[in-house]
Amino acid sequence: MLATCNGAYIDDRAHALEHSVEVHLPFLQRTLGTAWSLVPIVAGDAPASIVADALEALWAEPATLIVVSTDLSHYHDARTAHRLDAATAAAIVAGNWEQLDGSRTCGVVPVRGALELARRHGGHIELLDLRNSGDTAGPADRVVGYGSFAVR
Repeated sequence: MLATCNGAYIDDRAHALEHSVEVHLPFLQRTLGTAWSLVPIVAGDAPASIVADALEALWAEPATLIVVSTDLSHYHDARTAHRLDAATAAAIVAGNWEQLDGSRTCGVVPVRGALELARRHGGHIELLDLRNSGDTAGPADRVVGYGSFAVR
């Protein structure tokens, strides 16, 4: 089945897999080892406040890591993607979840919720890296943007 994300048609089954737990598990296991627990949360179309409420109980645990996954821009040339993704990253770093919509972040619902939770707790959001698929494995004329952020 095809769906739209950022105005482009994509195979929603493949896109769902890209953001699934199975994709994140190898990275988490490599980084954290195997002595940890996982609590997957599906946000659906919930408002940011509801997602933040769901994550609230986990926030206070000192050993808790919350991971949210989303792509940024889709299928622009690398230069355009860089411009769009830089603006999205600036909104994320500023904690301005109200500026985000599904046109530049497919996973906008969990991102908004995580940013609302960070706002409630005075979390500082840091951009770790901003890239696109043309930087690593693909043509530069049709890229997908990715960002990595940490909340402390």
